[in-house]
Amino acid sequence: MPPSRSERSAPTLHDVARAAGVSFKTVSNVLNDHPQVRDTTRAKVLAAVEELGYRPNLTARNLRLGRSGVIALAVPELSQAFFAQLADEVIRVAAEQGLVVLVEQTGGSRDRELEVLRNPRLALTDGLLLVPLGLTRGDVPTDWAPSSPLVVLGERLFPGPVDHVTMRHEAAARAATEHLLALGRRRVMLLGAHEDETSSVAGLRHAGYAAALAAAGVGLDASLVIPVETWDRPSGATAMARALDAGRRPDAVFAMNDDLALGALRSLQERGLSVPGDVALVGFDDVPDGRFSYPSLTTVEPGRHEVARLAVRLLGERIAEGARPAADPRVVAPEFRLVPRESTRL
Repeated sequence: MPPSRSERSAPTLHDVARAAGVSFKTVSNVLNDHPQVRDTTRAKVLAAVEELGYRPNLTARNLRLGRSGVIALAVPELSQAFFAQLADEVIRVAAEQGLVVLVEQTGGSRDRELEVLRNPRLALTDGLLLVPLGLTRGDVPTDWAPSSPLVVLGERLFPGPVDHVTMRHEAAARAATEHLLALGRRRVMLLGAHEDETSSVAGLRHAGYAAALAAAGVGLDASLVIPVETWDRPSGATAMARALDAGRRPDAVFAMNDDLALGALRSLQERGLSVPGDVALVGFDDVPDGRFSYPSLTTVEPGRHEVARLAVRLLGERIAEGARPAADPRVVAPEFRLVPRESTRL
């Protein structure tokens, strides 16, 4: 009886090269996703990999390259659904590339985010994915350069060889508000504003809301712009309740995120207002709970999977470049889509 695959020695890159009828270097290029490989050659190599059951020795590769195979992800709060989902996406995409993810929570604090950037523990990782909330452009000196590869998931904050993966906040917020206006609603409340912010996520979404109103010839009513500092469900419920109790009567609400929207939905229903009959409601982020609320929540899906995929890929490229970054800073933003559900569907 011939030995089983588990009893034989593990196949090597040279075995794959012989089976595919190509060079060792070609196999290496395919496995490292090098763009300068013909599709037919790539298919032949991958077929040989599958046939032989080849699995790369990641530990040996990382030791050879002086890497740990670990990247860090710093997010504000895992208790917020969007950041939990984003972390899940990043971990999944990184695992496909043989990477382990160390997750840090910053609480959205400026000081904590700065601490993460200089944390000596991160020297044990190959690079950092940072989701900042507290940091502003003024916190980062113009001559600052990261000590290790860094990709920011958010608006452009950092100079130098730092890539940014962002979202189309203003355009998406405008689309959400236009959706409400197209339903004939004219008293559209903005829930979650941050006063005196223009370049932040809140500021950009506020700008998109205002632009949609202006384009429709609807005046901006300052009494319908409701500040909420923390974008969670209790804050959304409290802010909505106070606005209604103060006599503010919207016929639609654009909430800056789904957690705010779900909190607002509770307060609207507690006061006997029907959604969407009396008040149409739109959120942002497309968290799973929005599909199962009653009514289900119309929302913006901001391209979260693509954000995670791009962020891990860009960080991997920066890690491969080593101490001498070859590419100029890149800012990329995947497409969003509006997801209509029952909260705006009469």
